[in-house]
Amino acid sequence: MAGMILVDVVRVTMTRPERDLFRDVSLTVSSGDRIGVVGVNGTGKSTLLRVITGGEPPESGTVRPGRGVRVAVLDQAPHLPPGTVRQAVGEGWRGEAALDRLGLGQLLDADVAGLSGGEAKRVALARTLMADTDLLVLDEPTNHLDMGAIRWLEDELAGFRGGLLMVTHDRHVLDRVTTRVLELDRGRAYVHEGGYDAYLQGRADRAEQAAADEASRLILARQELAWLRRGAPARTSKPKAHIERALAVVNAPTEAPTVRNGALALHQGTPRLGDKVIELHGVGQRVGEEGRVLFRDVEYLLDRRERLGIVGLNGAGKSTLLDLIAGRRQPDEGRVVTGPTVRLGYYDQTGKELDPAQRVFELFSDGSKDLSWQVKALLESFWFDADVQRSPIGLLSGGERRRLQLVAMLAAQPNVILLDEPTNDLDLDTLRALEDFLDEWPGALVVVSHDRAFLERTVADVLVLDGHGTASRYRGGFAAWEADQHLRAGRRAMSATSAGVASPAARSAAPTKAGAGAGAASRPERPRGRSMSTLRHQLKMVEKDMARAEAARDKLQAELATVGSDHGALARIGNELAEAQAALDSLEEQWLELSTELEGDGS
Repeated sequence: MAGMILVDVVRVTMTRPERDLFRDVSLTVSSGDRIGVVGVNGTGKSTLLRVITGGEPPESGTVRPGRGVRVAVLDQAPHLPPGTVRQAVGEGWRGEAALDRLGLGQLLDADVAGLSGGEAKRVALARTLMADTDLLVLDEPTNHLDMGAIRWLEDELAGFRGGLLMVTHDRHVLDRVTTRVLELDRGRAYVHEGGYDAYLQGRADRAEQAAADEASRLILARQELAWLRRGAPARTSKPKAHIERALAVVNAPTEAPTVRNGALALHQGTPRLGDKVIELHGVGQRVGEEGRVLFRDVEYLLDRRERLGIVGLNGAGKSTLLDLIAGRRQPDEGRVVTGPTVRLGYYDQTGKELDPAQRVFELFSDGSKDLSWQVKALLESFWFDADVQRSPIGLLSGGERRRLQLVAMLAAQPNVILLDEPTNDLDLDTLRALEDFLDEWPGALVVVSHDRAFLERTVADVLVLDGHGTASRYRGGFAAWEADQHLRAGRRAMSATSAGVASPAARSAAPTKAGAGAGAASRPERPRGRSMSTLRHQLKMVEKDMARAEAARDKLQAELATVGSDHGALARIGNELAEAQAALDSLEEQWLELSTELEGDGS
C-alpha cells in the first residue's frame, strides 16, 4: 500500500450564497499521508471533506477516488444504525476495548437512540476506527473526548497505516499526528509540508511576504496617484492603459493570511469586580436515580483575576459544577454565594438561540444601524468583517454561528466569564484570538476544557474532579497537574516493582508462564553484557541524579506556593515544574530498568 493514491482532488470549487467557500483546491492523498485541514469556521473545511468522500458533488473540478479504496468517515453530526452500542461498533474485543477507552464501557448494551450527542459522537468515532479501511476521514474527532481518550486516539492514529484526512482544532494532536497541513483561507488553499509547526511557519512567511508586497504596493500607489493628480493635460498625454494600471495598483487586495493585527482596546468598559466574586462553601452534587456522588465538600473562593481550569474524565461533573457557579442550578449540599458586582458571561455547549432571519449586526445594535467602535472591533477581530456583518445569520455555517454566540457573550462586557468546552466548536484562529483577548482581560475566568494547549495558555490553576467525589486544586495550571500525574504514576510503578508486582503495562506485555496461575508473568530476560558491579554502580549514579532532580522539583513547588496570583509567574514556574518533573520521570524509568535487571541477575 506504500505510496498508493487513495483520492485525487483536482481544482475543486464550492460556493455559498453571497460568498465563495474555496476555489481551485487540488490535493492528492496517498497511503501513509497524515493531512490536517485547518481554517477559520466558515471557510468550508467540513464541506471539503464531504466533497472528497462523495457526500456532496463539487460545483466544478473533479474528485477521483482510487480503485477499490475503502473509506471510513466520521462526520461532525454522525448517524448511527439502530441497535445497541456494541452492535454499532461491531462485536469483538477490539470494539469493546475502544469503547472502554472512550469512556463508554458501561453503555455497551445501551440503545443508541437514547445516547446524548457527545456519547453518539464517541460511539461513531469507535465505529470509524474499527472499520477495515484504507482512508480515514475524521471531522473534529476530539470533540467530547476527555484528555485520556485524546491520548489514546493519538496513539491509534499514529499506528494507522493507511491515509488520514482530519479536521481538528487540537494543536497537540496536529503537532503529533499530521505530516501535512491543508489551510483554507478566504477561498484559497495552502498546503504546508510538515506538521503543525510547518503550518505556523508557512503562515508567518506568507504574512511577511504580504507585508513586503503591501509596502511596495503602497509606494507604487503613491507614485501613481501623484502622477494622476498632476492635472488633466498630463493625464491625457498618457496611455489609457497606464491609468488603468495605476488604479489596479491602488485597489489591489493584499494576500496576508487571516490574522488579528495587534492588540485591540476591547476591554474598556468592563465593570470592576468587588472583593466578593463567587464563593463555593461545602458544595456537593449527586446525579441519577441512584444518587451517585459527582463531588462533595468543594470549597473555593474565586479571585477578581481568577484563571481556573476544571478538568476530569467525562461524567465527572465538570459542566454541572460550572452550572452551579453560574447559578443555573442549586447544589444538593452546601451553598454558592455570588458577589453584588458580578456580571456573568456564560459560553455553554449549546449557546444562545439565534434568529436565522436577523442580520449579524442586528444582534448587537438594539435597533440602531450603527455599532459602537468597540463592537465593530470585536466583530472584526473574530473575522466578522463589514460584509459578513450585513449577512443574515441563517447563511452562516454552524461553526460561524458558534463564533457569533461567543462574540455576543464578550460584547455584553461581563466581568466573570465561564467557558464550557469552547474548543469543541471553535477553529484554531478563533481560539488564538480568544486566548489573546483573555490575556489582558481584567475579570475572572473559569474554563472547562479537554484542550491542553488552550488550558496552557489561559489558566493558572486547575480543579480536578476525579469522578469519585473528590475535587483537588493544583496551583501552576495544567502543566503542574500533568507533572503530578507523571510523578504519581512513577511512584505507583516503583511501589509495584518493590513489591514484586509488575505494572499493568508490563503484565500485558510479558508472556504468561506455562502452567502458572492467572495473572502470573515471566520475568523478562536481562540483556547480556553488563556485570552486576556495573549495574550497581549505574544504579547508584542514577539515585544521585534522582535526588538532585527531586530537590530541583521541590524548590519549584515551594516557589510556586509564594507567587500569589501573578499569572505570568505561575505560567513560567508551571512550565519549569513540568520540565523538572519530566526529567525526574526519565530518571525513575532508568532506575526501574536497572533494578529489574539486577533482580533478574539474582534469580
